Amino acid sequence: MKKILLPLAMLGAVAFITPTVSADPASDLKQFQEFFKKKFPTVPFDDFANGLYALPGLEPYRDQWMMYNDFPPLELGLTRGKKMWETPFKNGSNFASCFKNGGRNIAQGYPYWDETTLKIRTAEMDLNDCLKKNGEPPFTGLDQDTKTRVRLAELTAYFYSLSKGQRVNIDISSPGAVKAYEAGKKFWWQRRGQLNFSCANCHMDLAGRNFGGNQPLSAALGHPVGWPAQRLDWARLETIHQRYATCNFQVRAKPDKHGSETYNNLQFYETYMSTGLPLTAPAMRN
Repeated sequence: MKKILLPLAMLGAVAFITPTVSADPASDLKQFQEFFKKKFPTVPFDDFANGLYALPGLEPYRDQWMMYNDFPPLELGLTRGKKMWETPFKNGSNFASCFKNGGRNIAQGYPYWDETTLKIRTAEMDLNDCLKKNGEPPFTGLDQDTKTRVRLAELTAYFYSLSKGQRVNIDISSPGAVKAYEAGKKFWWQRRGQLNFSCANCHMDLAGRNFGGNQPLSAALGHPVGWPAQRLDWARLETIHQRYATCNFQVRAKPDKHGSETYNNLQFYETYMSTGLPLTAPAMRN
């Protein structure tokens, strides 16, 4: 926890940004992306998909990251995910049968608003539904059972790998989608926890800076396109919701549940803000 703590004087010195009222998601998107283009003018747009390794002044981290990517440790988990994807169910069907194009080149549209359930759907939810539709047990107990959650992360990582390089293209054309987007936006900007921080405080104002330790913070632009990801200190593939939970914990706020409507909406908002960036998942991250 000491990595997340700062002297009060430093906290007081940070000029946190606040959102301005926008007429629609498209206006929010333009403002959001322009913020990072101005903050990091030397970073090509597509490079934001590489997380903190694209940011100026972090060359040592970039060099280490490039070495890891020669033989990425996540390949072990990705191989297990591929095996799950390709192993037939007891009824002879498989995961590919549940998705358009056999699951290829579609992940850029996740998460999405579903007019049937009137909720945001994530890839993990659709993978679990595929299991249930085919008479197989779904992944459950994700908050308590790390092993099960990692297996789901590995499967999801393989699903995303089938769309690697595709550019984020989230549809927010229905009233329900806009409502979910606004809920995710509210969570993103809302301060919480004993440190009274919002997602924006860390990943916009402090992006690229060390936050009370030796771990620089990533930029919000491009953050979701690399997940599921394997962090060096975790040594395993994990879901983006587990990352949200650890962020909440680090600011001393109570994490929400994996797959909660709150985190689904947050992922929807955050992914839309990375519209146009290529998917890099699964990726290595600090």
